Amino acid sequence: MRVIAGIARRVGLVAPVGQGTRPTSDRAKENLFNIISEKLEGARFLDIFCGSGAIGIEALSRGAKEVVFVDSSAAAVGAVRTNLAKTKLGRAEILQMTAERAVSRLDRDGRRFDIVFLDPPYDLDVEVARTQLLADGGLIIAEVDADSEPKLDGLTLTDTRIYGRTKFLFFENRVTE
Repeated sequence: MRVIAGIARRVGLVAPVGQGTRPTSDRAKENLFNIISEKLEGARFLDIFCGSGAIGIEALSRGAKEVVFVDSSAAAVGAVRTNLAKTKLGRAEILQMTAERAVSRLDRDGRRFDIVFLDPPYDLDVEVARTQLLADGGLIIAEVDADSEPKLDGLTLTDTRIYGRTKFLFFENRVTE
């Protein structure tokens, strides 16, 4: 597992020990970032269920303004800290708490994000769509198993991409007509 592109290109990343983390393959990660590259420069990025932090770190390496990493696991938070130190990328905040608690706290604090990335280890059931976390024109990306068909109430599914067993679902907060 490594950073694919940007200022931290080729830096190797560590995964949380003993957690059974499902790292996103380099191929899937590269394709994801090719899709969102135009939205990334200067973006505020939220990485929920961040695991090793590889997705958020890739975003920082490619020009995101800031990333907030969220995971309830101490092992995951430790891996993110190690990976941020290895890549020498700043502009990051780490919240060790449940996704639900982090979403509630960030929303209450008035935080807004251009891109929200979700990689839940179970069915997608995070109330991001019912908050004000997503900035105008923002994008929510959910990484799920290729056989999964989750929905986020209140958001429009605008694209689906499948790479092996990985499926990326792209949602926007616009009204369907």
